Amino acid sequence: MASVIEALSSQRAVRWHPPSYDVRIETLPIPEIEHPDDAIVKIQLAGLCGSDLHVYRGTARLTEPCIMGHEFIGEVVALGASFHSSSTGRPHLYSTLHIGDKVVSPFTVSCGECHFCRVGFTCRCVESSLFGTPLTPGGQAQYVRVRRAGGTLYSLRDIPDGSLLADSSLLLLCDILPTGVFAAFQALNHAKILPFTTRQPYPLSASPLQIGNVSLLPFLEEDTLLTMAVIGLGPVGVCTCIALLDMLVTRKLRFNVIAIDPNESRRAKMASIYSIIGGDQQFGGFQVADISSVKELVADATKGVGCNAVLEVVGSTSALRLAYELVRPFGCINSVGVHSDHAVPYKGVELYDKNVSLDFGRCPVRAMFPMALELLLKRQDVLGSVGGETSLVEKIASFDDAVQVYDDFDKGKCGKVLFDPFK
Repeated sequence: MASVIEALSSQRAVRWHPPSYDVRIETLPIPEIEHPDDAIVKIQLAGLCGSDLHVYRGTARLTEPCIMGHEFIGEVVALGASFHSSSTGRPHLYSTLHIGDKVVSPFTVSCGECHFCRVGFTCRCVESSLFGTPLTPGGQAQYVRVRRAGGTLYSLRDIPDGSLLADSSLLLLCDILPTGVFAAFQALNHAKILPFTTRQPYPLSASPLQIGNVSLLPFLEEDTLLTMAVIGLGPVGVCTCIALLDMLVTRKLRFNVIAIDPNESRRAKMASIYSIIGGDQQFGGFQVADISSVKELVADATKGVGCNAVLEVVGSTSALRLAYELVRPFGCINSVGVHSDHAVPYKGVELYDKNVSLDFGRCPVRAMFPMALELLLKRQDVLGSVGGETSLVEKIASFDDAVQVYDDFDKGKCGKVLFDPFK
């Protein structure tokens, strides 16, 4: 154990107790190196995420207490024996990570060496585990043990122009910004969206020219317009909108994006953010809408056809049902919301009759870091501030306020909150 924590025996942490709605600030032992691949990180900032509410509310059905939080940045204060300059054939951090380095962690452990990690599906690593659970204590503490740290952590030494990034914005890389980028990337690269991005009819949009191609009429102007909806304007939904707009404008695609949330304050924040990032782009439009009016809005905007893609960022059956009602035939629904064990609210015949594609699941954050980092550097105007009208992060709180912050966040009274464990 490194000398910086040798003299310490205890730490403060936010700990949840079953069955629900019970978080306490407790004094607990500081974690130690248990495996050669471990790292101990001293937390500088930890995030409160909407996904934490599944544990807080008891819907995750955990039966043991756990240290909360799966978003954290900090400083490496201890490393296992696997970390040395002569390490070869393993993720490069095993040879380059040092005590004192500043790191960002994805919300899940990933070894960096299994089949799923090698092909980029890092969230489904064979050793994957979610921070903020009994098996893998989370980052809402003063110190955290990171398993398989060489495959999990991201060193800020690897970030060009890292000094330009606010610490509060770096924490967005742990989960919500990569998840937003992932949702947008998945949708725009779906085979059913390619006709609108390539200006080629299906299936030529996804395959080389073939002998005997069917001659089709040229596209009309309406055939080149992408109409996409984002359901949910919490922090992940805002990141999804920012990422989606950036990709659409960068690719010079014609678009209409509709951002949906029943909460008026969330809609207002998203509209304010768009006033900054929208600029003078000439390729498309952006609207915010509540649930009661969005069906009519989509019908009017698309002449009754519906959205090409709906990005569901809530994780509820009602949001999934709304997505189905908004999507057009041969459209796709991309869901990155964290779902419970409730049944998906569609019948097979409904999906068949509409040719709807469903894409569900967790973001492979470790693999998405480079894309998310590029957006983070580009959009410090909205991602780098704290407490402003257009800031994604509302405030930085101390652990002393954690019980109240959890209650407020659960009731929608506050937005994204970060914890400073030493404040």
